[in-house]
Amino acid sequence: MKDEGGMRRRVHATSLPAAFPARSARGDHILRTEIVLPRPRDEVFAFFSAAENLGRITPPELSFRILTPLPVAMREGALIEYRLGLFGLSFTWRTLISRWDPPYAFTDEQLKGPYHMWVHTHRFDEVPGGTRVSDEVRYRLPLPVVPLLLQRLCVEIALYRLSLSAAALTTELRQRY
Repeated sequence: MKDEGGMRRRVHATSLPAAFPARSARGDHILRTEIVLPRPRDEVFAFFSAAENLGRITPPELSFRILTPLPVAMREGALIEYRLGLFGLSFTWRTLISRWDPPYAFTDEQLKGPYHMWVHTHRFDEVPGGTRVSDEVRYRLPLPVVPLLLQRLCVEIALYRLSLSAAALTTELRQRY
């Protein structure tokens, strides 16, 4: 991904993602990424689970904005609605927090959006040197005509988020402490 100045971003982390979707036996796509951030699990979980930070780690070309009033009270059953733009089209994306297990994991599921199915599980594990953030997205594309575009978008979003996560988290923690 390129930043606003057109420069390629580097991921400053101790591990890089294997961000290429696989297919399950049912035909669902599975995207797994992993990054190690040099911060304690509680801080990393707090950053990733705060809905207001999602816009900070989403590619700007998606014109992402949260419609749900902030701050969102994160818990199992919480609903979050977003507005995104893609290829000149604007659409709503609504997610349900279907699993909430702080500071270890949470899962968001798309209730309304561009995918036929989207289940995104975030896991946070303490490892030597920091916290491993593991993401698994299980998704099903809506039509056979658009799979490559949406699949590429999914991979690019994942890589963009990884490249910005370390920088955004570091900046936020410097401002707080």
